[in-house]
Amino acid sequence: MDNLRKAERERLLQNIRDLGRWLAPGLGIKRWFFVVLAGITFLGLGLAILLLDLYRTESTDPTLLTILAYASLRFLPRVLRVLIFGGLGVGMVAFGIYRLNRSLLRPFLRPGHAVVDELENYRRRERGPRIVTIGGGHGLATLLRGLKTYTRNLTAIVTVADDGGSSGRLRETYGILPPGDIRNCLAALSNDEQMLTQLFRYRFSGAGELDGHSFGNLFITALAEITGSFEEAVAESGRVLSVSGRVLPSTLHDVKLVADMQLPNVLNQVRVQGESRIPQMAGRVRHVWLEPNDAPAFPPALKAVLNADMIVVGPGSLYTSLLPNLLVEDLLGAIKASRALKVYVSNIATQSGETDLYSCYDHTRALEEHVGDNLFDVVVCNDNYEGELNPDSQWVRADEKTLADSRVQCSDLSDASHPWRHDSSKLARTLIEILAEYTGPLT
Repeated sequence: MDNLRKAERERLLQNIRDLGRWLAPGLGIKRWFFVVLAGITFLGLGLAILLLDLYRTESTDPTLLTILAYASLRFLPRVLRVLIFGGLGVGMVAFGIYRLNRSLLRPFLRPGHAVVDELENYRRRERGPRIVTIGGGHGLATLLRGLKTYTRNLTAIVTVADDGGSSGRLRETYGILPPGDIRNCLAALSNDEQMLTQLFRYRFSGAGELDGHSFGNLFITALAEITGSFEEAVAESGRVLSVSGRVLPSTLHDVKLVADMQLPNVLNQVRVQGESRIPQMAGRVRHVWLEPNDAPAFPPALKAVLNADMIVVGPGSLYTSLLPNLLVEDLLGAIKASRALKVYVSNIATQSGETDLYSCYDHTRALEEHVGDNLFDVVVCNDNYEGELNPDSQWVRADEKTLADSRVQCSDLSDASHPWRHDSSKLARTLIEILAEYTGPLT
């Protein structure tokens, strides 16, 4: 019984504290609360004028006057009456607004989440920094999953050079841009990664033409057919998933990734066409480019880059996820012109057939050999080498050449359960701390 009473008291105190939090700065609530309060005050003033008129009218029934006198507590001092009626009024208005909000928002609230918590979190992220992330694959999705807890002002710019798997088949059959990386980013940015997001990621298996296709890829393809444009299909998909931010293709043109590779025991370099074929060649990539090499960037992507506070390239496959974006000349020019803090996030483990034996320095050097030196203000590298990697991977280490670069910042970024992947929370926290270090504390 004592425990029950204690729990009830705690619940009551928590409700009182929650009521106070509705008046906290930055929620955008106080202004409307005072508008409502002012309106009720004018209504009360009108009622008071009516009561005074009744008091002063000689024809008013004496019994009615007696009732009004008791109802208005005239037997108490005036100051005390003001406090009693004022306190009752404010309390009733606050409670009424609180219950009204809960009733209106109940269909949209997640179980176990208070309205004030959701609103406070939304406002905080709405004022967050403008961050543009560039890449593709699972690495970019991991980054977005962490950053969305800090800001809603997120833009993911994604490669459209993918030509393998479900995306490649849809690209070949329907002539649309590959939706796979965009689908991953939309799912990562979703505010509620539950059933709908799981459905978006679902991949069909078994015999038949659907084998290997992702539901999200088919969904985006269908929307592209209905809306008549790929970019509108991506935007509608974002609204369906209620994403925190935007996902944009780097270009709307049908581009292909081409690489010159040095294969084992072969003197001459071999030219390989197709993003999916490059890792399969088991050679060393010497140079990559896009065909056509003059594809214009998607204008909203350029605008996002020029307005950004921070631009993050990576993590992701060096040659097949990151460079296909940076090789879009307009986009690279916008990155160079932007006043944003430019950060490169190196991979934790090497990728077989693409970056075998690469250190963090090798990754950075390969990027800048293609796009120019000193593109990045900061290079972020993992320094936690604990755990088991896949047999065909090695740690991307911060060697002496890496540490000699003043731009490099090392931190523990590894996911404990999957050491070859970044931990989304660790990575996002590190990037936000770096941004605060360069631009000042974030509100």
